[in-house]
Amino acid sequence: MRLAKVRGTVVSTVKDDSLIGVKLLLVQLIDESGDLQDDYEVAADVVGAGVGEWVLVSRGSSARQHQGYHQRPVDAAIVAIVDTVSLDSGLRYDKREDL
Repeated sequence: MRLAKVRGTVVSTVKDDSLIGVKLLLVQLIDESGDLQDDYEVAADVVGAGVGEWVLVSRGSSARQHQGYHQRPVDAAIVAIVDTVSLDSGLRYDKREDL
């Protein structure tokens, strides 16, 4: 899994039928220090994340382990909304302070 920050939504009116009803979000990956990387990815949201939140993104076949996603062409899925991230140097992220 990777840490990422939700940067926006992705809307597609023409898509594979199995993706109808799937919420797609644009996420920016976060490195081990908590800094935003230049990499972006589109991920299916299975937990109801919102723009600005830090999330955990599962990739590849693991992204299809969520109930109802086994037969969908999903390569990345948001599987958790992050509350806090702590490093040995201290607290890096706290959702309550980011609101």
